[in-house]
Amino acid sequence: PLLGNQISGQPQEGPDLLSPNLRPRHQELIPTPCGPIKPWSELSCLLKLYFCFIIASLLALLGLTLSSIYKQHMDTDVSDEDNFTVSLIQLVGILFCIYYISRGVLQENRQELVVFVVSVFLVMVRSMVNFSVLGSKGKQELQVRFVCIMCLGMIHIFCTIPLIKRPNMMAFRVGGALDSLQEQYFLLNLCFSMVTFDLQAQLCLCILITTSDSAMSAPNSIILGVGVVWACLTAAVGAVAVLKEAKVLVWVFMMQNLPQLAFFVYLLYTVVMKWFQDSIYTLEAAAVTGALISVVIKVVLFWGLIRLVHSFGQGLRERS
Repeated sequence: PLLGNQISGQPQEGPDLLSPNLRPRHQELIPTPCGPIKPWSELSCLLKLYFCFIIASLLALLGLTLSSIYKQHMDTDVSDEDNFTVSLIQLVGILFCIYYISRGVLQENRQELVVFVVSVFLVMVRSMVNFSVLGSKGKQELQVRFVCIMCLGMIHIFCTIPLIKRPNMMAFRVGGALDSLQEQYFLLNLCFSMVTFDLQAQLCLCILITTSDSAMSAPNSIILGVGVVWACLTAAVGAVAVLKEAKVLVWVFMMQNLPQLAFFVYLLYTVVMKWFQDSIYTLEAAAVTGALISVVIKVVLFWGLIRLVHSFGQGLRERS
C-alpha cells in the first residue's frame, strides 16, 4: 500500500496510519514516568502469584534487615562493625530489588531481572559466609533466618531465570516492526537501567566509606555529603535526559560524571592510606571493588548514551 500511494501520487501515510505490521501495539500499555508498562490484567495467573510472593518475601526480608540494623546499632561492640555495614548495603539492595523485579516483570526488562538474580545470589553468599564464621550460639540465633534466606533465594533464582529467557515483546509493542525503533527502545532501557545501577553503586560506596571510618574528619564528611547529593542529582538528570530525549541534558549528565571519577581517585587514595594503618582489609577491599564496578557501569552507560543520542527525535518518544 505504501508503494501504491507513491506511484499514484497520493500522500504517504503518516506515523498514525502505518500498515498493521508496522503499527506499534502500545495502545493497551500504561504510560509511566519510567516508560510504558503492561497492565496487571495481561499477566498470567502464575506470574501474578509469583510477583506477589516475591514482593511479600522481599518486604519480610526488609523487616528482618531493619531489625538487624537496629540491634547492631544499639550494640557498641566494634567487632560487629562489618556486619552493620553489610546490613546497610543489604537494605539498599532490597529496596532496589523491589524496583528491579517490578520493572522487570511489568516492562519485560531483562537487565533488571538479571541484576535482581545477581543481587539475590550475593545476599545468599553473604548469608553463607556470615553463618559459617559464627559460633554455635550465634548459629542457633540466626538459623531460622539463614534457612529462610537460602530457600527463598533458590526459589527466586529458579523462577526468575525463565522470565529472562522468554521472548521480549515490549520492543515490538512500543516501536512496531521497525528495527531502528526496536533498537532505540533497547538502548533507552539499557541506559535507564545503567543510571539506576550507577546510583545504587554510589550509595553503597558512600555507606562503605561512612561506616569504615568511625573518626571521620570534617572535610571528609563534607565531601561524602556532597557526594550523596551529587549522585542523586546526576541520576535524576540522566533519567530525564534518556526519557525526554534531551541531547543537552545528556551532555550535562556526562559532565556531571567527571567529579565522580575524581571522587573514585580520592577514594582509592584514602583506602590505600588506611591499608597501611589497619590489619583488616574487608571494607577497604569492598570499597575498591565497588569503585571498579561503578566505573564499568559508567563505561557501558556512556557507550549506550552515545549510540542512543544519534537516534533521538525519530519518533519513539511519541509512540511510547
